[in-house]
Amino acid sequence: MSEGNEQLAETTDTLDCPGEALSGRRAAGEDPAKREQIIEGAKRVFMSVGFDAASMNDITREAGVSKGTIYVYFQNKEDLFSAMIEKERALFLAAVRTVLAAHEDAETGLYKFGVSFVSHMTDEKVITAMRTVLGVRDRMPDLCKRFFKGPENLRSVLQEFLAHQVDIGSLKIDDLDLAAGQFLDLSSGGFFKLRLFGTMESAPPLEEIDRVISGAVRVFMAAYATRQTGTA
Repeated sequence: MSEGNEQLAETTDTLDCPGEALSGRRAAGEDPAKREQIIEGAKRVFMSVGFDAASMNDITREAGVSKGTIYVYFQNKEDLFSAMIEKERALFLAAVRTVLAAHEDAETGLYKFGVSFVSHMTDEKVITAMRTVLGVRDRMPDLCKRFFKGPENLRSVLQEFLAHQVDIGSLKIDDLDLAAGQFLDLSSGGFFKLRLFGTMESAPPLEEIDRVISGAVRVFMAAYATRQTGTA
């Protein structure tokens, strides 16, 4: 964006928040509430029409801000989409970390984690977002890498839980990364691929999720539980 456009955007941003501009509490582009407002507007547009069909004008209208304000916070549509994906990813990781932290027992923690994982990954909104991410892979390869690999991801969060279980003697695992990947594969039960490619039109019922996750936990504990747990 040119210097003139940046100045215009900064001016518009302060006009959108006159109280903050007068008080001098925040510089342009540093209001978290405004940033959140824009991301939420962009999310509704992306989920409605897809990444390619969405325009910055559409997002401007949906978010209820000026076009100049958007460019203070985000460079372009790709930047906005990345921010939306990162936000949703962070929220989910925080949720599953909370689930795991609430359960000291390995079997219960793994079960609750698995149910949360499958329920989330087969939700229609998540499937739509994932299809969009895959659709822009060639143009935005870094986004796909961040989404699936880290620096923090579902696998690393599960590894933390497994490491704790090893420390307290509930599990015996030599390769935490391998074990985490195995449990994720066992838990997915083929649901994710079926949903992603449209073979399964709606999310699986809770009864089916329970059946698959319960089986996954039994297999995992048979492989890694120590004798103290009574499951091995």
